[in-house]
Amino acid sequence: MTPEWIKQAAQVQPTERQLAVQEMEFYAFIHYTVNTYTGEEWGTGKEEPSIFNPTQFDPDQWVDVCKSAGMKGLILTCKHHDGFCLWPSRYTEHTIRNSPWKNGEGDMVREVAEACRRGGLRFGVYLSPWDRHEPSYGDSPQYNTFFLNQLRELLTNYGDVFCVWFDGACGEGPNGKRQAYDWDAYYALIRELQPNAAISVCGPDIRWCGNEAGHCRTSEWNVVPASLRDNEKIQENSQQADNREFAKRYNSSEDDLGSRDIIRNEQELVWYPAEVNTSIRPGWFYHAEEDDQVKTLDELLHVYYGSVGGNATFLLNLPPDPRGLIHENDAARMKQLGEKLRTIFQTNLASDASVNASESAQDHDASLVLDGNKDTYWAPEEGTEQAIVDIDLQTKKTFSHVVLQEYRYNQRIERFELEYKEGSNWKPLFSGTVVGHKRICRFQPVTSQHLRLKIQQSRWFPTLAAFEIY
Repeated sequence: MTPEWIKQAAQVQPTERQLAVQEMEFYAFIHYTVNTYTGEEWGTGKEEPSIFNPTQFDPDQWVDVCKSAGMKGLILTCKHHDGFCLWPSRYTEHTIRNSPWKNGEGDMVREVAEACRRGGLRFGVYLSPWDRHEPSYGDSPQYNTFFLNQLRELLTNYGDVFCVWFDGACGEGPNGKRQAYDWDAYYALIRELQPNAAISVCGPDIRWCGNEAGHCRTSEWNVVPASLRDNEKIQENSQQADNREFAKRYNSSEDDLGSRDIIRNEQELVWYPAEVNTSIRPGWFYHAEEDDQVKTLDELLHVYYGSVGGNATFLLNLPPDPRGLIHENDAARMKQLGEKLRTIFQTNLASDASVNASESAQDHDASLVLDGNKDTYWAPEEGTEQAIVDIDLQTKKTFSHVVLQEYRYNQRIERFELEYKEGSNWKPLFSGTVVGHKRICRFQPVTSQHLRLKIQQSRWFPTLAAFEIY
C-alpha cells in the first residue's frame, strides 16, 4: 500500500512557465557591461560610460553561435552589479545613452531581443538587484522603487521575456546600510507584466543547482520542500532572517533535496526544478588572457550530460569581447559541441522497435513510449511501484546512449536499471536513480537486439513518455 505522503509527492505538478524552461534544456547567458573593458568581474559603479564602445557589435552573431550549439534561448545581463544599463533607462544616467556607442542613440537590449526573435531564440533578462552606482542603494524603500521602475522598463519595452534571472548579490549602500530587497513586489510586477516568464534562481520557478562550476547532482529532484524555495530569497536578506533555522538545514548546495528521507515530514512540497549555470571560460566576463582557457569539448559534454541528461537545464555563459562579438575560440567550440550532439542524437534506433511492459494501465500502453508525443505515456496500474519495459529492436544494433523521459507533469522514478540481452542472458548495462524530464544514460557501445528497463523503485506508480536509443 503506497503511503499517502508518497501519493501526494507523486502528484505535485509544474506550472506551464516551469515546463517551458525545462523543455528548452540548453540556453545561453551573455555577460556584457563595462567590465568587458576594465577586465573586472565585479564593477565598482564608478566606471565612466565612455569606455563602453563595441564597434563591431553584432547580436545576430551571438544568436548564430547559440544556435550552432543547439541552444534555445539567451539571457542578457541588462544590468550587472556595476549598475551600467545596456538600455537607455530613464532612471539613471549610468547607461549606454552616455557612451560613444552609436553616439548614445543605441539600445542594446532592444537589438539583442530583436536578434533573438529573428533567429528563433527565446529572450530573457538578468537585472542585478545589487547596484554599486545608484545613490539610493541601501535606502531600502527608495531603492526598491528605483529597481521596480527599471524592471518595468525591461518588461514592457522588449516583447515577450521567457525568464527574469535574479541573483542574490547584496551589499551596503553609500549610507552604510544593507539593502533589503522587496522580492514580493519584484515578483508581483513580473507576474503582472510577463505572466509567462519564469523567475529564476532568486525566484519561485527555477532554482540554482548550488554551484557555478557545472557540478551536477546524481539525483536531481523537481519536487522539493516548499521551504527551500522560500529560503532562496530569505537567506539573502539579513533583515528577513526569521527562517534561519531552515537555512541551516537545507540550501541549494545540499547533495539531497528531494529523497524520501527529505520529504517525508515536510508539510508542503513544490515543483522547483534545477538549473546548472557555468561559464565557457574561467571568468563570467571576457578577458583576453583567457582566450586559450575555453572549456574543452569533453568538459562541456560532461556538464551537458550531467545537467540536460540529469533532469536539470544548462545555462552556459558566453562572454562577448570588447568588439561586441563572441570570440572566435568560443564560437568554434560551440559549433563543435552542437555538431557532436547532433551526431549522437540524430537517429533514434528504437523508432521501429516493438515494446512490451510487465503491466500497463488502460489507455497507457507500452507502445506510447515510442510515439514521440510528450503528452502520451506508458504507466502500470496505480500502486505498482516496480515494473519492466522491454524493447525489441527487431535486429541487432550497436548503441551507447539511452534517453528516458517521464511524463512531463510528474517525476516518480527513484531507481532503475538497464539491461541488454546477450545470447539468452540479460546483462547489466546502466544503473540510475531519478529520470524526470530527461535522463541520458551513457555506456560503452554494446550490440544487441533486446534492451530492458527495470524500474526498481518509484512513487505510487511510474510513468514513461519516451524510451530512445542512440
